[in-house]
Amino acid sequence: MTGNQTLGRGVDHDSYPDDYIRDILGDVKTIAMVGASANRVRPSYFAMKYLLAKGYRVVPVNPGQTGKQILGQTVYARLADIPFAVDMVDVFRASDAVPGVVEEALALTPPPRVIWMQLGVRHDAAAKRAEEAGLKVVMNRCAKIEYGRLSGEIGWAGVNTGQLRSNRPQLAGHGVQHLSMRSGPRRVKQEGES
Repeated sequence: MTGNQTLGRGVDHDSYPDDYIRDILGDVKTIAMVGASANRVRPSYFAMKYLLAKGYRVVPVNPGQTGKQILGQTVYARLADIPFAVDMVDVFRASDAVPGVVEEALALTPPPRVIWMQLGVRHDAAAKRAEEAGLKVVMNRCAKIEYGRLSGEIGWAGVNTGQLRSNRPQLAGHGVQHLSMRSGPRRVKQEGES
């Protein structure tokens, strides 16, 4: 399907409402990143580092790195090897790999609530299959970019986010600023504070 047609549960995969993305990123806690890379110049590495800094538990999935660590997180060969439930599967693989990833995700107990396909990754049939099984789907979007856009952080670099906020960014410790997507500035406790 193309254009403004919808799939599955009525989601237009060409134009996601901000609330749809915000609800997903606000709800998930554990993300399995399929195709995570240990290479520091790869987009998956940047996205993983950013999402970890935002408080998500990110589990790298990469058969070529099994048992090693990426950003301090143990790498698993496949989704089925992760010994705990994941809320979202973030796909950093070519579009033709998505049907297999979706089938592997649907075989999990419990299955994840979200299949997220990174920039340039889209597979309408796999998205429909996931949605028919009750999962939310996002295609051709970066979770890191969407979080930054919806929290207003990306605006600090001069990017027009399309979001108007009256909150002023606050320094959140160690020279890093953070905004939540749901509320105003979040203050990170300094060492020694209770």
